[in-house]
This record gives sequence, structure tokens and C-alpha cells, in this order.
Amino acid sequence: MSARISQPLPTLRGRWLLLARAAWIAVAVASLGTFVAAVPARYAQLAHPTEPVRTALAHQGLSAGAYAFYNVALDTLFVSVFAVIGIVIFWRRSDDAMALLVATMLVVWGGLNDLFVLTPRAIGGMNPVVDAALDLLTYVGYITWMLFFYLFPSGRFVPRWTRWLALLWGVAFFGLWNFTPFGPLSWPPLLFNAAVLAVWASFLVAQVYRYVRVSDATQRQQTKWVVFGVAVALAGALTTIFTVGAAADLPPEEVGPKMLSMLLMDAFGLLIPLSIGIAVLRARLFDIDVIINRTLVYGSLTATLIALYFGGIVVLQRLFVLLTGQQSTLAVVASTLLIAALFNPLRRRIQAFIDRRFYRRKYDARKTLEAFSTKLRDGTDLDALSNDLVGVVRETMQPAHVSLWLRPDKASKGQLTDK
Repeated sequence: MSARISQPLPTLRGRWLLLARAAWIAVAVASLGTFVAAVPARYAQLAHPTEPVRTALAHQGLSAGAYAFYNVALDTLFVSVFAVIGIVIFWRRSDDAMALLVATMLVVWGGLNDLFVLTPRAIGGMNPVVDAALDLLTYVGYITWMLFFYLFPSGRFVPRWTRWLALLWGVAFFGLWNFTPFGPLSWPPLLFNAAVLAVWASFLVAQVYRYVRVSDATQRQQTKWVVFGVAVALAGALTTIFTVGAAADLPPEEVGPKMLSMLLMDAFGLLIPLSIGIAVLRARLFDIDVIINRTLVYGSLTATLIALYFGGIVVLQRLFVLLTGQQSTLAVVASTLLIAALFNPLRRRIQAFIDRRFYRRKYDARKTLEAFSTKLRDGTDLDALSNDLVGVVRETMQPAHVSLWLRPDKASKGQLTDK
């Protein structure tokens, strides 16, 4: 039998609350101040490119200034969203230890992570003190990110052994990464990839265990929001990296792909603070199941239609070449008409498959209600329909107790009294 957390979340009071708020403000100012200080350096770096980059920009119809502004503006927008959500959480829930951790993670990790934001790199190597501050803030970002997955949403380590795992990762992985030359980046690729996989797998195990064994209904909704946002962001980021390429790794001359990669990575990455903000503030927890369902349906539908569209064009073009010896625009027209004709049937089939596979209970409930509606339309036996109604409620809603009371008909009651 699974337990449910009923204890209140850890709260801060008195002197500890003042110290925690002061520490958060100091870290936030340092993190955001570092980003702001790096903006002019990043702009100057991009506004004075090498000759190959300048040539590539000319082919794109862009000036160096416009390209620099685009890069800095995207990074600023990305960091601003993380910072605003972190500040709102701090403003409203700074006495909540878990919310304070989340606010710290958002303002630090959002501004200094290398995967989405490139601007802070511009001041790297300029000054030993600045480099030390960057290393320390980056370490804080990684640690708060790790602790978030081990503690969210209850603020307690679940399972308990994750506290020792957090200590291990904090010292042997992120500590070595940020403060020594023997960090994971110097490890053999196989060992490095295995370590990264182990870290992320431990996050997943901790959240699944908590969701199944410990969390209550509200906490499960919070977990769904966070998992949805992070999963979509990672899936989008990985898709961008494997198709367009990571902006940080692309050659400087690849101007177009770098701009597209930054835009896509930032767009997907912003789902993380938005979903976390909704989950932590909990002012109004929307039904995340509906959003997940629609994402699965229309994501699968879009991928299927794209595959059918381009596959249809390739097949029809080859067919036209075999028959006529040349290509024809009719292949594109035919594929477009095929997609238009298949849209609704495919959507219904994908929706039914996802309902059966991932929402079996709701799917069965819908089928039960449809069957009862048919019986209600055709039935005349009140006692039988009453029993059926009780059975439907018990099967679909699964209450602890269900009963049905019918008010006596006044006319029949009056006739009985007259007799």
C-alpha cells in the first residue's frame, strides 16, 4: 500500500528566513549581474566578425550589427523569462524552502547554462576573479538543478538514499567538473557519457518512485507539469542538435544554422521555467492531462503527416519519371490532397490509440458511458436503469460508496393517501 505525504512543506522563519532571503538576493544579483556585464562584450565580439563570417552574413543579407543584436536579444529574452519567474516565486513563496530552491535554480541556471545561453562565455578568461565567480555560480546552478529533481515537490529526499547520491554527484561529478582539471570533460567519452546517463537516470528514478509511492494528488499534478515541460524541452533541444546542430558547436561561418539553432533551443528551453512556475505557484493547476494528451496526439499526427507527405512526393516523382521520363508538379499536388484527406481519419485513429495505450481508465469510462447512454435511450424498466446507473458511477468514478435515492412521485403518493 502506497504512502501519501501529509506533512507540511519545510518552511523558514525568523533569522533563517532573513538569511535565506539575503543569500538568494546576493546569488541572484551576482548571476544576473554577470550576464548583464557580459552583454557588451558579446555584442562587440559578434559585431566585429572575421572575414569569413562577414561574407556569410552578406550572403544572408545581414549586417554584423544586426547579427550581434539578434544573438544578444535572444539570450536576454531567455534569461529574462527565467529571472522573472524566479523573482515571482521568491516574492510570493520565499518562506518555502522548496520554492526558494526553485527560484535560485531559475535565476542561476537560466542565465549561465551553456546549452541555451552563450553570452556569458564572452567574459570567460578575461580575469581570474571573474572566472572563479563564473565557476562558482555555474556550480550553484548545477547543484540546485540536481537537488530540484531529488526534492521536488515535497522538499524532502525521496527515496532517502537520494541524499547520499546528491552528495556523490555534487562532489565527484559537478565539483570536479567546475573546480579541477580532472572533471568529467577530461574523462574518456564512454565514461563521461555513462556518468551523464547515470545522473539523469537517477533523476528519473527518484521522480517516478516519488510519484508512484509517495505523492498526493496535488503533488502528482505538479510533477506532471514539470516532467511535461522538461521532457518537451529536452526532446526539442535534442532534435535541434541532431538536425540543425548546437549553436555553440557550429562553425562561426554557419550563420544561418546558428541563428535557427538559437531560436529553436530558446523556444523549447522556455517551457522549463513556464511549467515549473505553474507547478510551484499552484495558483491554478490546469488539467495537465489534457495538454499531454493533445501534445501526444498532434505531435504524432504532425510527424506522421510529414513522413507521408515527403514519402508520397518521392514515390510519385519516381513513378512519373518511370512513366513519362521527367518529374511533375502533380506529385506535390497529389501528396497535398492525400494529406488533406487523411488528416481527420488519422487524427481519430491516433487519438483512439493514445487513449487506449496511455489513458486506459478514461477510455474505458467513456466506453461505459456510451453504452449506458444507448441503454438509457432504449430502456423502460426504471429499476433496471437505476441499477445500471449505480454500476456506471461505480465503474467510472470508483467512489468509496455509491447509492441512489429517487424522490417519490407526488401524484402516486396522493393516490395512496386517498385510499
